[in-house]
Amino acid sequence: MGQLLNKIQKPNDIKHIPARLYPILAQEIRDFLLENVSKTGGHLASNLGAVELTMALHLCLTLPEDKIIYDVGHQSYVHKLLTGRKEGFTSLRQKDGLCGFPKRKESECDCFGTGHSSTSISAAAGFAAARDLKHTDETIVAIIGDGALSGGMAYEALNNLAFLRKEKKNLIIILNDNKMSISENVGGMSRYLNDLRSRKSYSEFKENVESALNNIPGVGHSMARTLKKSKDSLKQLFVPGMLFENMGIAYFGPIDGHDIYAMIQAINRAKHMEGPVLLHVITKKGKGYPVAESNPEKFHGIDPFDIATGNPLKAKKTATYTEVFSNKLLELARKDERIVGITAAMPSGTGLSAFKNAYPKRFFDVGIAEEYAVTFAAGMAASGMRPVFAVYSSFLQRGYDQVLHDVCIQKLPVFFCVDRSGLVGADGETHQGIFDISYLGHIPNLTLMAPKNRYEMEDMMEFGFQIDGPVAMKYPRGAAYDGLEEYREPIVLGKSEIIQKGEEVVILSVGNMMEECVQAVELLKNSGIQAGLVNVRFIRPMDEEILHQLAEEYGCIVTVEENQLTGGYGQMVSAFLHRHQYSNDLLSFGIPDCFVEHATVQEQRALAGIDARSIASRILEKVKKK
Repeated sequence: MGQLLNKIQKPNDIKHIPARLYPILAQEIRDFLLENVSKTGGHLASNLGAVELTMALHLCLTLPEDKIIYDVGHQSYVHKLLTGRKEGFTSLRQKDGLCGFPKRKESECDCFGTGHSSTSISAAAGFAAARDLKHTDETIVAIIGDGALSGGMAYEALNNLAFLRKEKKNLIIILNDNKMSISENVGGMSRYLNDLRSRKSYSEFKENVESALNNIPGVGHSMARTLKKSKDSLKQLFVPGMLFENMGIAYFGPIDGHDIYAMIQAINRAKHMEGPVLLHVITKKGKGYPVAESNPEKFHGIDPFDIATGNPLKAKKTATYTEVFSNKLLELARKDERIVGITAAMPSGTGLSAFKNAYPKRFFDVGIAEEYAVTFAAGMAASGMRPVFAVYSSFLQRGYDQVLHDVCIQKLPVFFCVDRSGLVGADGETHQGIFDISYLGHIPNLTLMAPKNRYEMEDMMEFGFQIDGPVAMKYPRGAAYDGLEEYREPIVLGKSEIIQKGEEVVILSVGNMMEECVQAVELLKNSGIQAGLVNVRFIRPMDEEILHQLAEEYGCIVTVEENQLTGGYGQMVSAFLHRHQYSNDLLSFGIPDCFVEHATVQEQRALAGIDARSIASRILEKVKKK
């Protein structure tokens, strides 16, 4: 098994494989991916669909001199295999192991790090501009999925390719069209591409027309050139759907992305053309694994699973925060017809699929367009609706300006349900939700909440719809904490909740850190220290009344959050103590000044020093010194 794949030990080794054996190598790659990802988890369906496409690129290009820039990078596993990283797949997405996305420090062949969508064409344009300034001749390829074309940044990039047309310099854009982003695509671009897919003879027809005109003695070549430059009349009659070519981008396709020989021919042709070229490639997400083909959304990103059935190896024991959110939103929406749900191409990941099924007319999937989603929600709120934008913390960063300007300045009642807040584990640096307190906590008019457990999350959702202004509730990935059920004081704006009184030390726990803090309190108790414990609840508005009280009662105040320390809750408390001239000792636990790489959440917490043992140990050390 894998005889051909074993021959690929370094970049460009694929070029030594005989052409007749390419289909066999493609099958070996799929078998390898299925075998390994079923053990480690990861992004499977997108990689199964990009096998022949990636092989063709590596056959036509010379790496690392030529550049392949991925969009998001979910589909980069095949690229990693073909650049000699096969042995690293046993540690895929694990601590100190192979990253699930392109990563510059991992290989010279990963020329640009990615993780968020709609960036590849912009980055490729930058590479092309630098190439031309340096007078080098490398080939530059941007790979972008059809889902990523719903993001506005892609259009900004397409609009700015004019410098390539002017200089007659080449750049290849490969549109990997599998009708999916994570969920099924939506919007006008999706319909446009669907129309192009139905015109399978498009490129052949276009080439035949040009060839026929060129063969007309005397005037044919001039007519063909005029036709290619025209933006109306005859050209529109011959070639429908001219969006890309009207922008000056030569379009070829659709091309069967699983026909490796057709792909090689198309890429080699595109390399020798002047100006930007777009190859529209049709692929099937999950190709070669029937279970993933029939359910590509489930196999976009998956935990370890049984290959025969596709079922996860570990049974889920408790409800996740996302599921708690989903169920509570349905309950609230039944009572209030003003509630609408908004997602940026992630109805399943954010828990809005059930809302979509129950209230299809009140559900809006705007595609991978977080900026649009925020301002769209602002418009609905200004018209009397109560929009809920469910979004991952890392992705809401892309809509920061809109949150501040379009929602908060106008004090509009948009409810931001910020999923995947805090550490997220295997997805690594690009997906960690460790900056949301820093980028939301300073915005006037915004109420920022964090529930300690699943029950408080439900209460906060009810409370959030009572506020006549913008609200954000942050909560983590994974199983919802169900401890401290008996502590369920009514939610009051800007008020914390005292879990227990202490003597020398008090711990202020922010949101999902409560579970670690409860354990830390128990460890301290075993060491003879009775620590107080407070559930912060509101990052903004800050509960200054309780901070005055705690500053009078305790010599040492401890803050614990799963956010970067810079700009976090701990700094807010520090500023409060300084402003009121308190001299208490302050220990702030949070993420240090770094980007957190892939590992398990528990490993990441231990490395950051915010697990229960680390918290208790530092407090003990502080108290002993005192």
